[in-house]
Amino acid sequence: MSELRPELEKICDWVEPGSRVLDLGCGDGALLDWLQRNRQVTGYGVEIDQQNVLSCLKKNVNIIQTDLDAGLTDFADGSFDYVIMTQALQALHRPDKTLEEMLRVGRKSIVTFPNFGLWRCRLYLSLKGRMPVSKALPAEWYDTKNIHLCTVSDFEQFCHQRSMVISKKGIMDYDHRPSTLMKLWPNLFGEVALYQLDGKKDAI
Repeated sequence: MSELRPELEKICDWVEPGSRVLDLGCGDGALLDWLQRNRQVTGYGVEIDQQNVLSCLKKNVNIIQTDLDAGLTDFADGSFDYVIMTQALQALHRPDKTLEEMLRVGRKSIVTFPNFGLWRCRLYLSLKGRMPVSKALPAEWYDTKNIHLCTVSDFEQFCHQRSMVISKKGIMDYDHRPSTLMKLWPNLFGEVALYQLDGKKDAI
């Protein structure tokens, strides 16, 4: 799996073989391509960028070109086993609505995002007084796509308030290295967060 970035490798471990998968903001289709070849999944990618769409087509990945902020109204309830969204949550205008839609469309939802609570971000902001730049957040403030940055604690509080069931959780640095500090204080030492949501408590 060396062709995939670290958090995508973790997602591949979570997805059951033969599943129906919807990959939101799928980029060049690398995740779906790997899952199709190695987990025998079927599904679609959703992507807006024209170059990424072409890359998906070259990989024989089924692709729908549309803006995630337009919603998932074209998909029926429970259409997929997994709805996946990697590193796109923070770029949405209404991430809360998209998360609700993901749980409607899929039995399980997998989300990854950069943790803005990372100690380096806090230190960078405190000492330099500027928005931090890192591997997980590589863009400058003026050309970033990120408009709703959040922390691990923010996301978990949101899930609790919306009765969303967190069934799996992964906290890692950008290079996917394990760390005792991340296990003890994920909001402070985790660079990238992964969550699997299994619907809502009142719907289970």
